[in-house]
Amino acid sequence: MSEPIRVLVVEDDPVVADAHVMYVNRVHGFRAVAKAHSGAQARRVLERTPVDLLLLDLYLPDGHGLQLARSLRAAGHQADVIAVTSARDLAVVREGVSLGVVQYVLKPFTFSTLRDRLVRYAEFRTAAGEASGQDEVDRAIGALRAPRPAALPKGLSAPTLDRVITTLRAAPEGLSAAAAAETAGLSRITARRYLEHLVESGRAVRAPQYGQVGRPELHYRWVTA
Repeated sequence: MSEPIRVLVVEDDPVVADAHVMYVNRVHGFRAVAKAHSGAQARRVLERTPVDLLLLDLYLPDGHGLQLARSLRAAGHQADVIAVTSARDLAVVREGVSLGVVQYVLKPFTFSTLRDRLVRYAEFRTAAGEASGQDEVDRAIGALRAPRPAALPKGLSAPTLDRVITTLRAAPEGLSAAAAAETAGLSRITARRYLEHLVESGRAVRAPQYGQVGRPELHYRWVTA
């Protein structure tokens, strides 16, 4: 049995970092070995922990992610990079190619989107390691190409999802399913289904909120890119 691909998650938001670690660990053949919230923390992790792949947010509190990638290359680190960003700057994409960025994931992204990128990266590693001719090289590079975004799960509609997203984004402190339902004009069951979809897709997080009496109630919060 082959060893899992070791991933370092570099993300400044602790809640988002935890979500990305969870996502990585859900993909067969991958293991999140550590997380870091800044470029400096990432360098310290790499000094003591073998890493194959960085899931790297490009906007860090102590510098741009590509600056980190450049310094790691200069220091001899060979880990590949999947860049996570909310920017749509093609100049940044071009610059990243020379620094070991093999994929870009635009925020906010779903678990299925990240899973697809990771699976394709694993195929790329396998194909590139065995390539003996042009056709195999082409197949290795082709493995990194991403498909079109997945459709919404059955029973969910884009207009209703937009209403729930608008409701959640307007409440930075978070909302319960009941509060979201009331604001969006939906039933509580419907609101919870859409909120759970947003959690599954990485665009929201949920956590229990404890009151003075009774069981804790789940609150949902939009993940800021």
